[in-house]
Formats: sequence, C-alpha cells, structure tokens
Amino acid sequence: MSAKPVIGLLGIMQELYDAMLPGITRHQEDYAKEVAARLAEQVDIRFPGAARDRNDIERYMRGFEADGCEGVLVVNLTYGPALRTVNAFRNARLPVMLANIQPEPSVTEKWDMADLTYNQGIHGAQDTANSLMKNGVRFAVVTDDWRSPAFARAVGDFAAAARAVARMRKARIAIFGQMPGMGDILTDSHAFMRVLGPQVDHVNIGLIAKGMEEVTAAEIDEVIAANRRNFEVDPQIGDGAHRYAARLQVAIRKFLVAGGYDAWSLYFDQIGLDGRFKQTHMMAASNLMAEGYGYSAEGDSSCASLMVAGFGLAPDAHFTEMYAMDFPLDAVLQSHMGEGNWKIARKDRKPRLIDRPLGIGGLDNPPTVLFQGQPGPATLASLVPVVGERYRLVVAQGTILDTDELPRLEMPYFMFKPERGVRACLDGWLRNGGTHHQVLHLGDLRPRWRMFCELLGIEYAEV
Repeated sequence: MSAKPVIGLLGIMQELYDAMLPGITRHQEDYAKEVAARLAEQVDIRFPGAARDRNDIERYMRGFEADGCEGVLVVNLTYGPALRTVNAFRNARLPVMLANIQPEPSVTEKWDMADLTYNQGIHGAQDTANSLMKNGVRFAVVTDDWRSPAFARAVGDFAAAARAVARMRKARIAIFGQMPGMGDILTDSHAFMRVLGPQVDHVNIGLIAKGMEEVTAAEIDEVIAANRRNFEVDPQIGDGAHRYAARLQVAIRKFLVAGGYDAWSLYFDQIGLDGRFKQTHMMAASNLMAEGYGYSAEGDSSCASLMVAGFGLAPDAHFTEMYAMDFPLDAVLQSHMGEGNWKIARKDRKPRLIDRPLGIGGLDNPPTVLFQGQPGPATLASLVPVVGERYRLVVAQGTILDTDELPRLEMPYFMFKPERGVRACLDGWLRNGGTHHQVLHLGDLRPRWRMFCELLGIEYAEV
C-alpha cells in the first residue's frame, strides 16, 4: 500500500489547568506533536489541537470522520472529565485506541507540581476507558513509554487494523456463481453486512462476456507487456491464448472498477459451462490480486471479504487453501487451482506464466502463473461464519519452508509449517471450524489480526 493509515489524535485535557499553569495548553500540544512525529514513519497522524472541553471533543471527532481518518488515538494530555466524551463516542464509527502514556518515562526528585500536572494522564485514561466501556465502545489499549519501539509497533498495528476494519465495512464484493454444497463458504448476507460491513452482490457472468467485446488491442498489449516484465513466459503459450487471457483480465478489471468492487469470486463452472468463454480466469485472478483486488474461488464471499481486510492490514495478501499434509515435514502443502498473488513469490526465482492443461468445462488451456512462496515466517487466517451474527477468525502462525520444486505441480504452491506443529494446528483448525479457503501474509501478522477482531467484536482463535 502506498499511503499510510490516517489516524486522528484526540488529545484530551481541561481548561481548569490554564489558570494554574499559564501556557500548559501549548506545552501539552507540543508533547502531542512529538508523539505524532514519533509515529510518522508508520502512521499519518492528524492532530487538530488540544480538546479542552466537550465542544472541542465532539468537534474534533466529527472532523476526524469528515476528513477520512481510519481510526482515533485517544491520549489524555492531562486529566479530563470523561463525561465530556460520551456524546462524541456514542455514535462514533471509527475504531479507537486508548494510549495510556505520559510525557516523561520516570518520576524524579526534580519534579514539582507542574511536572505532576503534565504527567497525570493515567487517571484521565482510567476515567476515559471507564466511559468508553459504559458507552459500549470497543477499543484497543496500549500502556508504554511513548518513545519506545514497542509503543510505535502497537500504534502501527492498531492503525493497520483500523484500516482493515474501515475497508471491510465499506467493501463491495462481486460473486460470479457459487459452488453447490460447499458449506463453509455460506453465511447470512444480512448478518454478514450488519456485523462486518461488506455488501455482497451476485452478478451475471454475461457482463464479463459483454465487456470482453469492448477491450481494445492496446489494453491487451499492455497486459502482455507487463506479463513479459513480471514472468518467464512459456513459449508454449500461443499468442492467441495469451491475448485471450489478457482480454478476459481487462474485462474483469473494468467491471470491478465500474462497479466500485474491492473483491470478486468466480466459480469455475460458471465460466467453464457458460458457453461463451474459451478459458478460465486463472491469469486474471493472479494479476488482479497482485494489483490489490481481493479474490476467492467458488463464490466464497467470506474469504474474498477477508482478502479486502488483508490488503488493509499489510501489503500483498494471498489467497490459498490447504491441499495436503506432509507429516515428515510437519507441514501442509498450500495451493489452489491456479490463482495466487505472485507478489509473495520467492525472490530468487522469477514467477512463470505457463501453458497449463486444466480441462474444466472442456475449455482451452488457461495461461497460469506458477511460483513458490518466499521462505520465512507467514500468517494464515480464515474467517468462519459460525451461526447468526457470530463470526470467528482462525489464525495460524508458521513458516514457509525452503523446499525443492515440485515439477509436476502446475499452480502456485509452498509448504507451510505451523508453529505449533501440523497435528496440533489442524486439530485446532478443525475444532474451531476453520474454513478451507484462507488468506496468507508473509511475516507475523497475529497482533494485527487480533486487534482487527477486537475492534470488530468477533472471536479470535489462534491454533
């Protein structure tokens, strides 16, 4: 992602202290600006000034929402009576983190009453937290020295989780068909939208067929040129097959842009048996994921939506599923039919675009992106529709292993070794109803996924 998450800093104090310590407002505003500067590498902090009374608090909160902030960081610059926050937060939609911090890290013998006043945020934080709790506001908390790396990490994790929540709540998902009988992809669309936010539209694949007729030769050439830059292109892919796959990709992308869609899912038989298509959508799925569009297979709106959140949480979310277990390696083979975000590919091997026999619906070979995942830490997540308005995120931390190629495997793949071992991890996955479609990131994203669940009010299960 190019832009940093935008977070409003609500710095609370009260006008009472101005008479005691002339200049305290400016003094504490300078402190808040230092905090913002400390966080600037990860987060774009908007600080409008100290909120000294109820009107300030309510005005600044309205301003944060109007200015497109994705969350609010509440800092008690001094003590401020928390009843002043009630109306500001009663209908607030932005995720909230309460930062229990103070200007100085330690109490020294040099402190006087002014220093005590400057550094008395802790009991303001307690009053504010109590009020947020009574108001039914979900909020994250961090207590630390604001100069510490741990504080910056915690706020960075919150900002990323807040962005993921914001994107999830506004997401639009396009579904082209749904695989019959696949139970773990099903959810009540009304409950899904009430709790998590995405609007799920079931759309006609004919719109893509129509859109393909309007794709220009120049647009096709642009996709092919990008493919030649990004992949080793198999010479077995004929020019006609490559151009057809590019035409399909452009048509899907144009449809998503025109409809304001953040993610999509296409059931392979929807395109395979339609009668108007020559290939399935393998190349389009992989390339559009690399552009940042969420994707899931078989009409799975839950996983497609989680991909949208995943792109808010960190760059380069990848769609995958558990394919087979390898007990000697204590790992799981992760793959899917041919779709994958090649931005997570091994850095020492260029991804390939291969001529891939698939046979679905009797269609022609679809050009397919082939790569192995980059070895190292990785986080796997699954969104589980439990029942009614109850949702759960199942998360497994592990390692992508540095393994030899599997020369007969014609789709993106890697071996994922769970941190807790394949037996314990999969026992936990099954007990918690983890689904067979998942979102993967390189690195350790557990703190961000955990905070995402906390802000949304859904369950978090680490296995």
